[in-house]
Amino acid sequence: MSSTVLERTRCAHEEIERLERLAVKDLQHEPSTTRERLFQNHRVRGFVDNIIHTTDELIREYHRKFPVARVVEAPDDEESLKEEPYIEFSGEEAFGRYLDMHGLYNEYINSKFGEKIEYSAYLDVFPQTHKIPLNLKLTRQYREYLDHVLDYLTSFFQRTEPLQDVDRIFSKVEAEFEERWADGNVHGWEGKGLENGNSTNQGAIIDLDYYDNADELVSLGPKKLKEALAALSLKSGGTVQQRAERLFLTKHTPLEKLDRKHFAKGSTHVIEQNNAATHSQHISTCKDMALTEVKMQRLCELLDETIVRTKENVEKKQALTYEEMEAEREEEEVQAESESDEDEQQIYNPLKLPMGWDGKPIPYWLYKLHGLGQEFKCEICGNHSYWGRRAFERHFKEWRHQHGMRCLGIPNTKNFNEITSIKEAKVLWEKIQERQGVNKWRPELEEEYEDKDGNIYNKKTFTDLRRQGLI
Repeated sequence: MSSTVLERTRCAHEEIERLERLAVKDLQHEPSTTRERLFQNHRVRGFVDNIIHTTDELIREYHRKFPVARVVEAPDDEESLKEEPYIEFSGEEAFGRYLDMHGLYNEYINSKFGEKIEYSAYLDVFPQTHKIPLNLKLTRQYREYLDHVLDYLTSFFQRTEPLQDVDRIFSKVEAEFEERWADGNVHGWEGKGLENGNSTNQGAIIDLDYYDNADELVSLGPKKLKEALAALSLKSGGTVQQRAERLFLTKHTPLEKLDRKHFAKGSTHVIEQNNAATHSQHISTCKDMALTEVKMQRLCELLDETIVRTKENVEKKQALTYEEMEAEREEEEVQAESESDEDEQQIYNPLKLPMGWDGKPIPYWLYKLHGLGQEFKCEICGNHSYWGRRAFERHFKEWRHQHGMRCLGIPNTKNFNEITSIKEAKVLWEKIQERQGVNKWRPELEEEYEDKDGNIYNKKTFTDLRRQGLI
């Protein structure tokens, strides 16, 4: 029996050493692309998890269940290093480049605590939970929304940063939070609402935050209303309408300020206990929600670059047509497929295509789509060349063209779009000035005067006649 245990222990140690060598060998290779780096991190994470699992087996008494030693055949190491783990990302997340918070955005704008804003603005607003009023935070709807946000950010962070220990990060956040909470220094929760348990419906069976009037409570039925009233030591008799109205009073009025006539007989002691329990539960609820907010904000700090990149991507999409969006998507796919493993590989560019953001020539179809082979020269810009119609149209608002127009003494208005010749710009400016001159107010000809007989003269004629004494 002892030899069997020793054999299993030896096999486990060999497996741990093999996994350690694989992890080190994998990390010694520097990935050339973001996709490969993500695959590498997930592979190493798998090795670490297997090491932890095998180590746990070493300290268990497996020989009691498995008296016969079983040697596990190790898979091919080289194949393990080439494995591409399956990582689930949505299309919007683009393999971890962007966040996909559209579902959370819809939940936010359709809630009582949210506001009707654009998705790009929501990406700036959602970490700023301290701006939401406390009375709106203490609702089931907000708690559910907050849990959904934290779950999504945690999932995204684990998928994009598999080597990070989320549990350790949260443990550190919780330790710091306990100190700040004790000192009352948690942002957005600096003692707010913690001195009085005014949210009495937190301890009730029915969450009154979902009801706007007593008539809506009637649909719950007499039995449900009776149980809720009894939990608050209130009278539970009367019609369904009376019970609903009595229960709805507790939504905006604390129990200690409620008229005594609504309480059951002999309930004074019970009321005090309920108030103390409600106050304690209120503080506990506030603390849990504040901790969830702090965890979410910590993840937002770790994902700050991704959030900024997501906002930029959303704003870019808003300025593109459908055809341009499709072209961008296809371009990313082509670049992802054509990325080379060698960083210093010589670039083959016989057509002399423009270079993309990754330092490689853009696809030829994209070159033709945007007409980048078409040259436009602008004399006002000092005969500077612009390649492609899109760059040419955009340059009229750029600094180079604006500087050239200022040197000519001509305002850079829409009237001068598409004009690149200095001569044409000057001729058009003279015509505009002449047209403005015709329409200009000329008081000596257009200002009217009337004599005592009712005759009308312009200013020049009236002045001459008056000087001669004729009028």
